[in-house]
Amino acid sequence: LMEGTIINAVVAHAEGHIAKHKANVNLLLVSPTGIADHANIIETIEHELEQIAKYHDQIEMLNTYFD
Repeated sequence: LMEGTIINAVVAHAEGHIAKHKANVNLLLVSPTGIADHANIIETIEHELEQIAKYHDQIEMLNTYFD
């Protein structure tokens, strides 16, 4: 019971971060002038994607090994 509650909390936390980073990517794609240094738009998007991958991997690991 407690294990499931903790796992659900970790998944919800990861999903929240994924949503945040997806929103950042969407904003950059729609309005790249929103960041001060336009030369780093691609690097900024890459960073956001790395963060999405990190949290996605956490969810996958929980589903694979703890579900």
